Amino acid sequence: MVHIAPSILSADFGALNKEISTIEAHSDYMHIDVMDGHFVPNLTFGAPVVRCIQTDTPLDVHLMVENPQHYVDDFASIGLEVLTFHYEAVEYAPSLLKRIRKQGMKAGISVKPNTDITVLKPLLEHLDWVLVMSVEPGFGGQSFMPAALDKIKWLREKAPDLDIAVDGGINAETGTLCKEAGANILIAGSYIFKADDRLAAIRSLRG
Repeated sequence: MVHIAPSILSADFGALNKEISTIEAHSDYMHIDVMDGHFVPNLTFGAPVVRCIQTDTPLDVHLMVENPQHYVDDFASIGLEVLTFHYEAVEYAPSLLKRIRKQGMKAGISVKPNTDITVLKPLLEHLDWVLVMSVEPGFGGQSFMPAALDKIKWLREKAPDLDIAVDGGINAETGTLCKEAGANILIAGSYIFKADDRLAAIRSLRG
């Protein structure tokens, strides 16, 4: 079964809880991109804003930040379902993955489009969730990069029970390709929040 995680990066930040209320009953996760303006060339928000989100839908936070280890405690106190950081942002990932799990969250790791997915092979035993970026992280509204499909296939072959999420340029067409490759979580921002009928967009992703 595929799970849908709308990305609030494409929502109206001035009415964020209202925006979330329009889709939360039809969503499996609410995806939150945290950017620091250093690891990626964009700045969004941190734990204080995420703490203000009012929803019963599980939250998954994607840290696109330098030194993600500095943020674990703040986000753990919010009660997240999943906390994901970038492979490229740390020198030694296993200790941080164990720390995230110890805080009661699912431990996730993400890779940029140019990162060889096989670098995750030694980490698979520590992972609950892998986020494959199908665009360059930092901004919404980009086009899907097909190279992500081979990464998804490799992950599904190596880890049949792993949660594999994909983010970037996801719509009904690219979402189908990702599901066929083995992804079970589709993250979509513009496709959902900019749609005339948001629920129809979510249904089209479920297929």
